[in-house]
Amino acid sequence: MKTFFHLVQEVQKPGLCHRCGGCVTFCTAINYGALELNAEGKPQYADMEKCIECGLCYAVCPEIDEFEEETKRLVTWSAPLGRVIETSVVRALDAKVRERATDGGAVTALLVHLFDTGRIDGAVVTRQINPFQREPFLALTRQEILDSAGFHIDTSHGMKRFSDRYLTYASIEELQPVLAKGLRRVAFVGTTCQIKAVRKMQAMEIVPSEAIAYCLGLFCSGNFIFGSEQRTQMAQLGGFSWDEVVKMNIKDNFQVHLTSGEVRSIDLDQLDFMKRVACRYCPDYTAEYADLSFGGLGAEEGWTTVLTRTPLGRAILADARGETLEDFDHKANPQYATQAFKAALTWSEHKKAAAAESRHELGRPNVRLKG
Repeated sequence: MKTFFHLVQEVQKPGLCHRCGGCVTFCTAINYGALELNAEGKPQYADMEKCIECGLCYAVCPEIDEFEEETKRLVTWSAPLGRVIETSVVRALDAKVRERATDGGAVTALLVHLFDTGRIDGAVVTRQINPFQREPFLALTRQEILDSAGFHIDTSHGMKRFSDRYLTYASIEELQPVLAKGLRRVAFVGTTCQIKAVRKMQAMEIVPSEAIAYCLGLFCSGNFIFGSEQRTQMAQLGGFSWDEVVKMNIKDNFQVHLTSGEVRSIDLDQLDFMKRVACRYCPDYTAEYADLSFGGLGAEEGWTTVLTRTPLGRAILADARGETLEDFDHKANPQYATQAFKAALTWSEHKKAAAAESRHELGRPNVRLKG
């Protein structure tokens, strides 16, 4: 049986660790206490003597193909980009939510609806802690959900180099407070690797996955590192100064919103130097194991593309329509949803091809998301 030692050798050392936190979350949830995340968010031994070598931390990792088929059956996964029941283009009805959130604020609006209707007791999201970082956060009130929306730049904090532990996204370690508080109806918002780790836990029926009622996935081009060198190079590419930046967003390119109202766009391929290394080997763009997947790709500014993947996802989306969400007017463009789906499919294929090439160069096969 393979253990955390093998996980380090096979995943962490080659640069494939996404720092999703799944292995540490499981180990901590059952009070083994053998693993921890270091200052950079990488899993490591906290106390090797406490490790019973159960091998579950190894199996939980989204880079490992154990329980792959069981996980696919759990969500009825199918090629080429996971199960898709419906494609929608929506936005939050509340203008204040749209103003603060990225894209159309659909995730925030849906979370608010789930909370207001008593379907969840909280949501694992991320919140901004400084100009270029977010951290995992368990939102337990309506206001906390609203406050977590968006990714804005506040240059009053000054420019300094931060750890890349929490950047544009965060890990699933915030599931620990969920267990501590005894919550059993929580929505989890995460990127592709995080959703995959949660689904593997659910397929294996191990803690703390039973606390997750809904998995809301985010389209993901990669986790970007905003160190001083990266910021300097990015500003040169985009022709802007960081003191005039108010908001950033990722669609089919990286968008930088300025105080003047102008939006500077940078091709994502030009920003490969900013990506966390492991992201170059990830083939999942659209969070293929989620109940619902969200992204700005394929939608006009101020709207969100939503891929409905499970009956559960379809039910909660339908219930929020007209309450906190509104659909794009299909009379204006009857093919809008179809075009959004095609855009998602194109970028999904692009990411899979890039990941396969990177893995070939690394000498590691792509063990995930095979048809």
